[in-house]
Amino acid sequence: IDEIEALTSIYGDEWCVIDESERIFCIKISNSSDQPTWTLCLQVILPPDYPTSSPPVYQLNAPWLRGEDRLALSNSLEEIYLQNIGESILYQWVEKIRDFLVEKSQTSDSGPKFYAKSEEDDVDDEDEIPADFLMELCQTSILGLGNLVEGEETPPIQHGEPISDRRSTFQAHLAPVVSQCQVKMVLNKLYENKKIASATHNIYAYRIYMKERNSFIQDCEDDGETAAGKRVLHLMQILDARNVMVVVSRWYGGILLGPDRFKHINNCARNILVEHNYIITMEESAKPSAKCKKGTKENKKREH
Repeated sequence: IDEIEALTSIYGDEWCVIDESERIFCIKISNSSDQPTWTLCLQVILPPDYPTSSPPVYQLNAPWLRGEDRLALSNSLEEIYLQNIGESILYQWVEKIRDFLVEKSQTSDSGPKFYAKSEEDDVDDEDEIPADFLMELCQTSILGLGNLVEGEETPPIQHGEPISDRRSTFQAHLAPVVSQCQVKMVLNKLYENKKIASATHNIYAYRIYMKERNSFIQDCEDDGETAAGKRVLHLMQILDARNVMVVVSRWYGGILLGPDRFKHINNCARNILVEHNYIITMEESAKPSAKCKKGTKENKKREH
């Protein structure tokens, strides 16, 4: 399309075509072309009805981008879309991201703080995530724009029982979601809680089932706890949890837990999914009459 040709002309080699037939593109954006210090990658998927009635589906990738920075930048892109519905907006998005990076470089005393490692040292963990899952995540992870409905209420948020180990505390939070807009609403609501906002990490993952396409919208966030979000999403895929978001808060207590921290994160996530009937336990599945009705309050509360 004309917009893509124009972007290729403007940005040259920075603009990359990942899959032309599926209309998947990416661009590496920096605060400066001469001495870049703040950089991120924007990946976009253009739906067939873009720009007339659908926004681009997008993903922001940078090892330093987390929490409130990610939400602020996503909100800015969302605002551009709402102000220009029906128009091509990729150039405006790229330049908005560049302005965001320039502002970060001017207001930060030092360069970006990379979160490739959490407070804990990286340790070998036999519970590795399969490579095919990581590839699937890259193909389907789309932290994008949902159906924005004025006056829409934030989905109800449930809080799980905390798990404590060596002065670290883990707690899961769960909410039903059917759009990325609701995902953002849940995050914003959680960050209003000072205790949750002050957590060392707020790891999350969500899965939304698109019945008409027989596919999922899904994404995750490590929030500085290396690969933790991917592990939670992987767990949700294995359990076939649908139309739900799980956030696991961790308050670091100063003592390294090693691989145990991932067990606690996954246990918190699994426990709250079981408690609110988004998955079926092994005991229930063994019963001939057992049925799994995900996310319905009518389900009998399952023991775990």
